[in-house]
Amino acid sequence: MRISFHKYQATGNDFVIVDNRDGKYSFSVDEIKRICDRKFGVGADGVMLIENHPTLDFNLVYFNADGSPSLCGNGSRAAVKMASALGIANGKAKFNAYDGFHEAQILPNGNVRLKMSDVKEVKKSGQGIFINTGSPHFIKWVHDIRDFSVFEVGREIRYSDAFKPDGTNVNFVEQLGKNSIFVRTYERGVENETLSCGTGVTAAALAAVSHLNISPVTVKTLGGELTVEFKVSHDGSFTDIFLIGPAKMVFEGILEL
Repeated sequence: MRISFHKYQATGNDFVIVDNRDGKYSFSVDEIKRICDRKFGVGADGVMLIENHPTLDFNLVYFNADGSPSLCGNGSRAAVKMASALGIANGKAKFNAYDGFHEAQILPNGNVRLKMSDVKEVKKSGQGIFINTGSPHFIKWVHDIRDFSVFEVGREIRYSDAFKPDGTNVNFVEQLGKNSIFVRTYERGVENETLSCGTGVTAAALAAVSHLNISPVTVKTLGGELTVEFKVSHDGSFTDIFLIGPAKMVFEGILEL
């Protein structure tokens, strides 16, 4: 099978995106793994298919590198960039993703401003906080984050009894300033640390309200810088959540799968 694809990255989170508006492609879990393999495939944290939607600009199907479906914040921002390049969105986009409806716009500086789903509940979990921002995230505050053992500790938490059977993404967070944090993430589905995670960055920014009490929050990751805007309701829920940051095409090609 010959697959025409585009490779995008969004603060170092990288994706293979396929224009599937003609419904030509349907990938198995094994095929997703092979596409994402960095030795024998294109290499990516995930695969996305842009498909037709009856009322919106497009439908976005996302798979982690292990073939599991989920929402991906950084991936969604990259997909908006590609949708605009394809001419199916003109700087603004309304689309359906794993967790439902989203809208986004490309800002004058090229960054993508993506509206995330509202978050109704923030739970204390052990020595951290659990938030679902379209994907499940455990937040743990740490010191000396650049030297922290993200893979080892993250993997232990991800597979711990507390989060069975599905597991969780794990985010380690350090406060840098009054409205700035540094986030490193162990991603479920990738099963490793990624340079950035959009839903994780969003969850970390919301969890930081008790520390920072301010919006927007500037979030530094190993792959670059993002911004999270939000409003806090009187009941502690979050609305008008936006994830803002860059997304760029790396290359395009044809894969023999």
